[in-house]
Amino acid sequence: MTAGIQPLSENGGDVSAPRHVAIIMDGNGRWAAKRRLPRSAGHRRGAEAVREAISGALKAGVEYLTLYAFSSENWNRPQEEVTDLMGLLKLYLSREVKSLSKQGIRLKVIGRRKRLSEDINEMIERAETQTRDNKRMTLVIALSYGGRDEILDAVRSIAADVADGRMSIDDIDEARFQNSLATHDLPDPDLIIRTSGEQRLSNFLLWQAAYSEFLFLDLLWPDFTEETFASAMEEYQGRHRRFGGRP
Repeated sequence: MTAGIQPLSENGGDVSAPRHVAIIMDGNGRWAAKRRLPRSAGHRRGAEAVREAISGALKAGVEYLTLYAFSSENWNRPQEEVTDLMGLLKLYLSREVKSLSKQGIRLKVIGRRKRLSEDINEMIERAETQTRDNKRMTLVIALSYGGRDEILDAVRSIAADVADGRMSIDDIDEARFQNSLATHDLPDPDLIIRTSGEQRLSNFLLWQAAYSEFLFLDLLWPDFTEETFASAMEEYQGRHRRFGGRP
């Protein structure tokens, strides 16, 4: 049994495998501190766990996997750590895109890219272009991302359309709002996993998580494996999703 995941109830559940799984990858720094290593070592080991999660998602038949890689609040970390993370991101983009394509994975990045360096933005654009026709799975990287920022950006977009006469206030509904989000072409996450034992969303997919199932794991992100993902799928399929309806 994978650490942090409880066994299924004897009654089992009534849901199929999730189409969309989102993961808050937490615990790289604590993993490194426990081993008296620099935080950068935890981030490097966390990149290996990303490969494990992708492999697990592919084997489970997940269509969309969203990873919370760098939040809008992470810019407030020490500059040295931010620099290390950006360097690791560039390394990942340069080394992994070919592998993603071979596996039939489309890459999509969400978040406020204007805070990223020009060379990183160019690498992201190339990676998205190279993988845009892949159909097996979509890997979404939330980078310089904040759920509140995303909602505010959607509000500004709709307000501009109203001000310019392209739509009226009466045209604004849930579907119109959702279409203005960065995730407009994705289904809402069926399951959100957070590692490290913390039990909060931390500004992640705030609108999209309205009816998501949550799974909080005690293990730290660098210890996440393909087997962890498989166990999470079993846990999810043992649940009963009602979406606010009758039990």
